[in-house]
Amino acid sequence: MDRDRILLTPGPLTTTLRTKLAMLRDWGSWDADFNALTARVRHSLLSVVQGHDSHVVVPLQGSGTFSVEAAVATVVPRDGHVLVLDNGAYCKRAARIATLMGRRCTVLPFDEAQPVDPQALAQSLSADPSISHVVLIHCETGAGVLNPLQAVADVCQQQGRGLIVDAMSSFGALEIDARRTRFDALVAASGKCLEGVPGMGFVFIRKAVLDGCAGNSASLAMDLHDQYVYMEKTGQWRFTPPTHVVAALHEAIVQFEAEGGQPARLARYTANFRALSEGMAALGLRPFLEPAIQAPIIVTYHAPAHPAYDFKRFYAAARQYGFLLYPGKLTQLETFRVGCIGAIGPNDMRQAVDAVARALTDLGIPPGRPDA
Repeated sequence: MDRDRILLTPGPLTTTLRTKLAMLRDWGSWDADFNALTARVRHSLLSVVQGHDSHVVVPLQGSGTFSVEAAVATVVPRDGHVLVLDNGAYCKRAARIATLMGRRCTVLPFDEAQPVDPQALAQSLSADPSISHVVLIHCETGAGVLNPLQAVADVCQQQGRGLIVDAMSSFGALEIDARRTRFDALVAASGKCLEGVPGMGFVFIRKAVLDGCAGNSASLAMDLHDQYVYMEKTGQWRFTPPTHVVAALHEAIVQFEAEGGQPARLARYTANFRALSEGMAALGLRPFLEPAIQAPIIVTYHAPAHPAYDFKRFYAAARQYGFLLYPGKLTQLETFRVGCIGAIGPNDMRQAVDAVARALTDLGIPPGRPDA
């Protein structure tokens, strides 16, 4: 094979050569050039959400989940009460995080094939004034559901509760405007729709609640308030930063801005999604979600109801043709997932569909009749 395999996953993603090349330089973690690089990245991130007036952004080493955990532990007081809106696997992970952080946690469950219901949230908040914060997964990539961020934010604002948003798979692609949507914290990461490499998360924290976050975290390394104060004072990270990841993210953001920012990124991913949907439909593969609630980020497909189907063999066959798929995350149904994001376009998606067709043939499953 004369090219890297294309990652059809929700992260890590396929990156451009320019982004890869940005990691070939070594940086001193306290060097003025690296401090300036970090500052430029933070400024650019705030621009994506129009958040310069209302929020600060705090980067953190590690995967996106590290930053979700840090956000809950930093923003929610130790005697706070978290309500998690649960319609998928990553919602359940957020609830586990809140519990492990020692916060009282309540889960409001929804069907994993449906978005969360703002009216049900309003009723829950009215019934329990002890709830201090709500956690929402913007795009629940367990199934690919797009949740109604604006409506949830409006309910939280009306009832005076804090909102923590996991925007891991949506930030940079789906519109998020801090001037219109109030949130206390919003979490994303380098290796998602900005098309950087994994290894760094970042959390937007509303300035109005920032001072109240001091002392909430029981962790030294994951205290976002302490990280913010130190970074503002010195320009440096408190502990060894992921220098190459930051450099790659900076280069990825340069390309993101040159492409046209969030609207252009969304347009390309939507075109990817359409190419994928048309091709997979021709193969007889059925999406799990209804189109109205499907985000153009990652698509869950029903596994073929064929005795020859086995995900590991299917994955290995598709991999042989240059594409890495993603296993299903649903508990009740056999599924697999295909990502539409990364440094790829509609032609790549059509090639991916061809790889899926070839993989099915290799397994002895007739394309067009996978359930036969």
